[in-house]
Amino acid sequence: MVSTPDVERNLTESKHLIAMAVEAGAKLILLPEYFCSMSHQDSEKLPIAEKFGDGPIQNFLAKISQHYGIWLISGTIPLISVKPNRILNTTIVFKPDGSIAARYNKIHLFEFLTGEESYDEALTIHPGDKLCTFESPFGRVGLSICYDLRFPELYRAMSDCSLMALPAAFTYTTGRAHWEILLRARAIENQCYVLAAAQGGHHENGRHTWGHSMLIDPWGDILAIKEGEGPGIITGKIESERLTSVRESLPALRHRVFSI
Repeated sequence: MVSTPDVERNLTESKHLIAMAVEAGAKLILLPEYFCSMSHQDSEKLPIAEKFGDGPIQNFLAKISQHYGIWLISGTIPLISVKPNRILNTTIVFKPDGSIAARYNKIHLFEFLTGEESYDEALTIHPGDKLCTFESPFGRVGLSICYDLRFPELYRAMSDCSLMALPAAFTYTTGRAHWEILLRARAIENQCYVLAAAQGGHHENGRHTWGHSMLIDPWGDILAIKEGEGPGIITGKIESERLTSVRESLPALRHRVFSI
């Protein structure tokens, strides 16, 4: 997606893309980080923050998942936190009946400063402190968000998963340099599938995001990638036989000496 500051426009766009994915056969769908709002100022996330389990954004996603009978991983939604003037940047997983299967609050908060770019999520986001995995028909799924990708210890703690899901809004600068390398590394070292949905293009708030959403298999092969900028979808298959084959032929996870 190339989300805007307008929540309703973003929900309409996401509904269209979800319908496209369902038409292509998708049973599990992942949206990008900040899919519902890429605001002009980070402080603009505060007025749209919702209470967990209720709110127009969550209700929209619950209805969509129920309507299509899909597993829907929400990208991220701003939720009310215990800290004044700070939100939680949260991924919520909806089951095919519209109920909530899991939630994950982003742990690692992005900070980046160059001569032309400046970001500090800690100014408006309160960090989470718990891992989150959930059981699905596709195996155990681990949740992470954007900047988390740079912390391999987080993924190692979820190495029993078949799939790692990562909604993101990598900047063009950091994405061009590191996005594919980091995603493939997380897949290879944990011998699991990695599905990453990204913002990708020039946003109305002036940001430029890298995009290149992709699905990577346990060997590190890229199965699908969204080339170019602008909204769109990618689809691919998660095959338990492929996961088992990679882990049995190269049992690296069993050979670990150190544990965290």
